[in-house]
Amino acid sequence: MSNTRFYSAEKLNIGALISLSSSAATHATRALRLNVGDKLKLFNGDGLDYNCELISIKKNEVIAKVLASQTIVNESPLNITLLQGISSGDRMDYTIQKAVELGVNAIQPISTERSVVKLNQERAQKRLEHWQNVVTSACEQSGRAFVPQVLSPISLSNWLADHPSENATRILLNPVGALKLAALTKPANHIQLLIGAEGGLSQNEINAATSQGFQSIILGPRILRTETAALTAIASMQVLWGDY
Repeated sequence: MSNTRFYSAEKLNIGALISLSSSAATHATRALRLNVGDKLKLFNGDGLDYNCELISIKKNEVIAKVLASQTIVNESPLNITLLQGISSGDRMDYTIQKAVELGVNAIQPISTERSVVKLNQERAQKRLEHWQNVVTSACEQSGRAFVPQVLSPISLSNWLADHPSENATRILLNPVGALKLAALTKPANHIQLLIGAEGGLSQNEINAATSQGFQSIILGPRILRTETAALTAIASMQVLWGDY
């Protein structure tokens, strides 16, 4: 069945007339071939889905009327922030997309010593906007009605300096980690998961993170790519402690 669920940045209320975003309008009318009278769902991140009906389709504007709303209860019981080393090409997009599908609550892009991608302020802002669009698309597909935030990119050293001590379970993936994930007790609080970029974290970064309460974890005997490592860790947490 085709997905007729779209994100809207507007406030949604019963009876409201909503102009679909250009991307949603194009997908609804050209890809899905929806017509006046057809139904679709909108969400804006407030935890609700809004049942709507298309009432007007014009060249430059598609209007939907909000008919009803329903509370969506599919959020993970785990509160996970993914601290992801910024990777190159499509790897970062893929990691963000799948992490949202797997239930993370926030994504913090991290610049590390071995990051291939170097972002100046202008590029960082453009990538941030792009990554947030990846998140909303993943929410459309996965049925999530809360939209995780992608935070502004920051270096690992600066992030650690800004977050020296928090009530969180801190985990980093390390090929020579001392423990397997299953050896940890179920976290009772926020989880912060740190993943290096393509080259992994340097020993200096591992030392700095562990000094701030991060526990080194190993995911089996094989070396995983950065995108594989992040998603494997999140999925494993969901199996061990979450709703899988």
